[in-house]
Parts: sequence; structure tokens; C-alpha cells
Amino acid sequence: MFDWMRVPERALLCVALAVAPALCPAAIPAVAMRDGVPSLAPILEPVTPSVVNISVISRSPEENNPLARDPYFRRFFGLRSPEPQTSAGSGVIVDAKNGYVLTNHHVIKDATQVFVSLKDGRRFQAKVVGSDAATDIALLNIPAEKLVEARLGDSDNLQVGDFVLAIGNPFGIGQTVTSGIVSALGRSGLLPEGYEDFIQTDASINPGNSGGALINLKGELIGINTAILGPTGGQGGNVGIGFAVPVSIVRTVMTQLIKFGEMKRGWLGFITQDLTPALARSLGIPERPGAVIAQVQPNSPATAAGLNEGDVIVSIGNRAVRHTADLRNRLGLAIVGDTLDFRVLGKGQERAVQMRVAEVPAATAGVGGTETIPMLAGASVANAERTAGGRKSPVIYVSKVEPGSAGFRIGLRAGDVIIGANNKRVGTIAELVAALRGNDRMSLNILRGDFQLTISVR
Repeated sequence: MFDWMRVPERALLCVALAVAPALCPAAIPAVAMRDGVPSLAPILEPVTPSVVNISVISRSPEENNPLARDPYFRRFFGLRSPEPQTSAGSGVIVDAKNGYVLTNHHVIKDATQVFVSLKDGRRFQAKVVGSDAATDIALLNIPAEKLVEARLGDSDNLQVGDFVLAIGNPFGIGQTVTSGIVSALGRSGLLPEGYEDFIQTDASINPGNSGGALINLKGELIGINTAILGPTGGQGGNVGIGFAVPVSIVRTVMTQLIKFGEMKRGWLGFITQDLTPALARSLGIPERPGAVIAQVQPNSPATAAGLNEGDVIVSIGNRAVRHTADLRNRLGLAIVGDTLDFRVLGKGQERAVQMRVAEVPAATAGVGGTETIPMLAGASVANAERTAGGRKSPVIYVSKVEPGSAGFRIGLRAGDVIIGANNKRVGTIAELVAALRGNDRMSLNILRGDFQLTISVR
């Protein structure tokens, strides 16, 4: 009989983690020993108390139907009283002293009540400090003592192939740990209206894991689990492709949520497009990664810095810009007042440019005051004009959005400029109402700072 006790510990670790023997000497990091065998338990023991279960009570869709709210019509049509819906997710305690818990925006976005359950059995009603749909990050606060917080790591130092562990509450069955590696970095395309730089992992991330922890083998939090790519392309059961928001993004969002209750994004005053091979040929420059400036707005930081249409942004700070989405991710986290260093290629020469991030300018209000639209309840809008490229065009300006309202939950924010709805160009409130009327599924095209986003509405 084969004696497993004679197998060297490093070889045993290779078998346990199903790694090719030839790769083991170089690939396997140091792992703690427990009772003479390799184990991840000593890594997990101090971290798992920081991962919590989140229970959410939200309104049912019927509550938005005025007939269902009227007792007479409920009796006449045989309608039942609207019942609250419940759902579950995960979260991570990141500040034990102040009771701050991170989770995903989509976990709590429709919540009327949020409850946090700790590993030790305690349960607290949580306050939503703030939420950011664009990064899918939300911050909660619980009135609790003797909490355990996760240590934040450095997601910028991650490499494809690094070992990671995912901790969460899949299917509501209780805290679960899965293991894998970093499969890819810088993934995008999951949130059409978002800022994306996802960590991709093959550690199993199933429904209910959203908002849970992705940690390295030092026990440090390096990501917040957020999305699952299912067989049909949407979110669904795990198929070996899971995603997490890097801690480098989470830190910035959390700081602003604590300070303002929302993300306050800045403005530089230019619009870009990808540098394609065809565009590079037309500009007479070599093919290379970068984002081409398609438009520069007057009286903007970009104008003051001397940027022109056709210039190519090739880097911010010490990081290369691969494409427009890459640039958008970096600028989407910039704070008003920050000074950013760019490398710009223009007229055959590369030069250094500095720009200070400014506040997003309000559109110039037109005739009439603000109005509210039933389909976007909670958002106050006004007919306005926007100047771009020296020309004025009619737009719809979002002057105010009530936190927790229908307009807020779908992702509208004060300062947004609505320019389209359901694939139609709209410039007035009347055109917006006409475009939205009679549709169960709707989409809005908005300008937020320097970027155009699409928000899907049901």
C-alpha cells in the first residue's frame, strides 16, 4: 500500500491543489501547515469573521401599480396586497471601529430595509451610507462593537496566476469558501453604464456571493465579488468565470461615500474614441494603444492645457492608456481638485500635459422651471442648452435626484444631461416623455462629466 505519509510536504501540496508536478517548485507559494499537512485554514481563520450575510427587504413590483395599492380595485380585480420581496447577498467589514461594511450596489439598490448578520450570530439593521451604481459598490453602517475587519491589500500588484480565495454566502446556505487563481485582469463589458477594471477568477462565485470577499494568500482583501457571467451571457450559476471589483477602486469609492454619500466625479472637457488602425492611418500616426480626442469643449481644463481634436492620450501617470474604456476607468475615479499627468501625442510629437479636474459644469437652464416625470420619479429635470464644439443644442438637465427614489435607483444623478431615450435623440422634456411613454423596458443616454453612458430602465 502506498504510504502518503512518506510523500514530501511540497509534493503533497501539489496533489492537493491539482497543479502539474513540473510546475510545483516555482508555482506554489508558501502555505501554512496544520497537523503536518498543508492547509488554508490558518489564512482564513482571521478573515472569515469579517465577511457577513446581508438580507434585503425591498418593494415588490406590484407596489408601483396604483390599482394594487387601492383596496377597492384589489377586491374588484382579485388582486392581492403587494408583499415585500426578500433577497440575500454578502458583505465585508472594512472598519471595525466605525462599523463600515462594503457590499455591491446591486445587492441593496431597491432596499427598504437592510440587515447584516455576523458570523458570531449577531444581527443588526444597517444604514446605507452611500452607493455607486457605476462601480457597483455600496457602503453600509452597523451599530455594533467587537467587530473584526478585513485588511485591505494592494490589487495593483496582482498578476494572472496568483492564488485567491472567495468568501461569501452563496444561495443563502451559509458562509462558504472557494479557491482559484486570478484568471485575468482589467476585464470590462459587464456594466454598460459603469467604470470597470474587474479581476477575473475561476474561484466559484455563485448567487449570494455578491459583495463578498476575494482575498490573497496573505489574508488581505484584494477585491469585492460582484458579477457572474452565466451561460446565456447574463448573471447566473457559476461556470468558472467570476469577477471582483479591485480594492484600488473600492478605496476611492469608499472614501467619497463616507464624505459625500455618493461619488462626485469631475470634468476635464474632452470626448475620446478608440485609436483604431483606420483612424491611425487617417491621422498619419503609427498604430498603437491610446484614446483619440474627438471633441474639446470650450472653457474647459482640456482647452487650458492646449489639447486639440486628433491628439492621442497615451498614458495617465505611469500607466499606459490602452483604449477609451481604460481612460474612462481612470478618469471616473478622479476627484475634483486632483491634478493628473498625461502623455499626449499630437502633430508627430509626444508631450507632457497636466490638467486639474474641475467640477462638472451645469447646463444653462432654458425656459420654464424644473419638472418631474412619473417614470423617473424623484428626479427633477429642466429644459436646458449645452454648448459643445461652439454650438448650442437643447438637452434635458437633471438638477436634483432624491436618494432612494426610483430615479436614484436606476442610476440618475444630479448634474446628468439626458440626450436620448429608447434610441431616439431627445432635447426637451416633452420629447423625453413621448419616447418613454408606453414602454416597459427603457434606456436613457446621458452625459456625465466627460463620458456618455447608457442606463437601462424597467
